[in-house]
Amino acid sequence: MPERFLTFRANRELYALPASRVAEVIRLPSVARVPQAPKGLLGLANLRGSVLPVASMRGLLGGEEAAEATTRAIVLDGTTPVALAVDVVEALVTVETGQVETRQAELAARPGERLKGAFAADGKNTIAKILDIDQLIGAAFAQEARAHQRRTLRGVPVQDLEAVADDRQMLVSFEVAGQEYAFALDVVQEILDAPETLATLPANEALVLGVTPFRDTLLPLLSLRGLLGFPIRAEHADRRKIVVARVGGTLVGLLADRMRTIFPADAGLLEKIPAVLSARAGGEAKISAIYRGDNGRRLVSVLAPEQLFREDIMQRLKAGGDSTDETGHAALDAPGEERQFLVFRLGDNEFGLPVEAVDEVTRVPDQITRLPRTPKFLEGVINLRGDVLPVVDQRRRFDMPPLEGRGGRHLVVVRTERHKAGLIVDAVREILRCRADEIEPAPNLSNEAVKLVHGVVNLAKTARIVLLLDPTELLTRTERGLLDTFQTKAKRARS
Repeated sequence: MPERFLTFRANRELYALPASRVAEVIRLPSVARVPQAPKGLLGLANLRGSVLPVASMRGLLGGEEAAEATTRAIVLDGTTPVALAVDVVEALVTVETGQVETRQAELAARPGERLKGAFAADGKNTIAKILDIDQLIGAAFAQEARAHQRRTLRGVPVQDLEAVADDRQMLVSFEVAGQEYAFALDVVQEILDAPETLATLPANEALVLGVTPFRDTLLPLLSLRGLLGFPIRAEHADRRKIVVARVGGTLVGLLADRMRTIFPADAGLLEKIPAVLSARAGGEAKISAIYRGDNGRRLVSVLAPEQLFREDIMQRLKAGGDSTDETGHAALDAPGEERQFLVFRLGDNEFGLPVEAVDEVTRVPDQITRLPRTPKFLEGVINLRGDVLPVVDQRRRFDMPPLEGRGGRHLVVVRTERHKAGLIVDAVREILRCRADEIEPAPNLSNEAVKLVHGVVNLAKTARIVLLLDPTELLTRTERGLLDTFQTKAKRARS
């Protein structure tokens, strides 16, 4: 009885798979790399709205990847879909059963190969090796039932994180006309890159910049410069950010010059705006409080969203807030708890951390004190407002090459149940809000090295995949022990 096989090449060797196992053949898609993944796992890709793990055929066979040589992906059919990145797909061939040699195939296998048989592809000299693909994948990836993968997809449980003290308020700060302003974190829905083009609305005030696509709707975009009484100028266009905030029961986009930080503000350092200023009609009336940080050297004006707009504009916003429900929250297409993630970038990849785990975001300080006899992932320590904080270079932690040109890097201060550390990342991109039912579990093609990725947000419309990290897994057991020792020594030094 004849059998059909799909033949392909990887590292110049000819291999075959039963055609019944092949769902489709596609061009190699854009891949989101998984940090510290096993050698055979290239990463995750978006295939028509679904997240698909992509395995490297070269890596599965023990060879080295060659990005320029890999051009196609074979999507396997089965309960756990996976795509195999191969150099080139050759042909779909029909082979008589008697032409398939099974007895000597395993003896002829090279190191790393798992074979079910072989046949003469051209009837003479070229041999196609039939791969035992299930055994090959099973040997490369530990198929462990990890407890954290069975969690409900709501991010890291709050009880697993050390809660921020009750007397602190999380603020999101940004720059407008050279001054630092902030919103309370619960006001900010997301922070996005400013679009290159806008649909301008006719006969609008200068502060109304137009509309921009946002999820499945259009977002009105207004200038924070205009709202605060500054001249509207297109300065530093490459740094501009859209702060998506809820005002009057509806969402608006507020264009800021650039993003600054996310940080906890002690209640004792927040001062109400003086009455003589709050009574004025200018920009001061839009400020609800002043944060006095760094011993008074840093002044941050905390904005009151409801006071940003004139009464007539507020009425128009409220009238246009048809997308809100009785609670004042946006009506969602499907039920589900809403989650917030801080999205940061390392190279071309994007990662997300639950905002509950993020204490603040700031610029990487110029001075980091190196420590002797510490692993390469530990960049050193810094003094952060009186606390000695260990700093981890996430590129080193994920075995990535150093970043050329270190300007623009950010320090994300992460707090877990027992540890607090600063993570150096290439850039902080946005605050992403999504429903719990929009988070997909990380594909079960991993081993202990990648257990830190506990979920995936697939933004299919913008061809983005955000890997959600478990803060408690960012450090290995050995490294957590090192930080325990370091923190104990630091406490003794202070006492």
